[in-house]
Amino acid sequence: MTAAAVTATSDHRRGLTITFIGGLLLTVDIPLIRLVDTDPWTFMALRGAMVFICMWLYWWWQTRMRGRVMAFVDGWDGLAAGVLLALATLSFMAAVYNTTAANLVFILAFNPMVSAILSRFFLGERVGAATWAAIAATFTGVLIIVYDGLSAGRVFGDIMAFITACLLAVSLIIMRRSGRNMSLVPASGSLLSACFALFMAQPWTLGPAQWGWLSLNGIVIMPLSMALMALGTRYISAPEVAMFFLIETVLTPVWIWLLFSESPSAGSLTGGAIVITALTLHSSWRLYTGRQRPAWARPIR
Repeated sequence: MTAAAVTATSDHRRGLTITFIGGLLLTVDIPLIRLVDTDPWTFMALRGAMVFICMWLYWWWQTRMRGRVMAFVDGWDGLAAGVLLALATLSFMAAVYNTTAANLVFILAFNPMVSAILSRFFLGERVGAATWAAIAATFTGVLIIVYDGLSAGRVFGDIMAFITACLLAVSLIIMRRSGRNMSLVPASGSLLSACFALFMAQPWTLGPAQWGWLSLNGIVIMPLSMALMALGTRYISAPEVAMFFLIETVLTPVWIWLLFSESPSAGSLTGGAIVITALTLHSSWRLYTGRQRPAWARPIR
């Protein structure tokens, strides 16, 4: 194995590790939102402000104290990705308050398939027959979940979850295409969403316990998870990064069931099982075949 191949393998493993940690942290986001138990505008404004401040302080420390050259908003790609993340936050919060946690994370699991399609058209990555089959299967699963939501009055929340998955996929493609360190992009997205919700927020209604859960989410969980997921695009492809949202798909319903005794419906479980099975088989296939990454997938230096 050549030195370049060893380096590429090492960087790929680094990307997988970084993104896995980010995905694992993301699994407690929805449970923490439920524990805060406030209106979506207050939560979005306060959490967005917390995430932005944390990431800005990290940028200030890196640039002022350590002398590193690090752009806060890295060009038009960084700005576009930030706007998309802000829109994704709006649709995500709408979904959280209008559908079940299981439906939300099952539909968000469609993200890798959207990323694969967009990678084909915008990044030149070939989409094989197995990927198209997985796309068809996951889309079928999502349709079952949405159809089940029609009878339960959750169709609006399910549609918002689908829009969130699409927005996240587009933002990952933009960050991947840029070839830059986009770990701070979530800061601009958080600031934009916070500004949008600011005038409707009511922070004085929160009690000490609510502030505690909110701080854990906005100061620790979300800045770390979002930064790690964005940083992962430096080392692995956007569809691979999107695959790690599956951790949330599997674990979040478990946390919700343990904390709030919220059980998914039969239709939601059926559709979710189809989505998880299809994506798990597809992920295993990608790892087994070990296809060589195209030129655009090389890690950024």
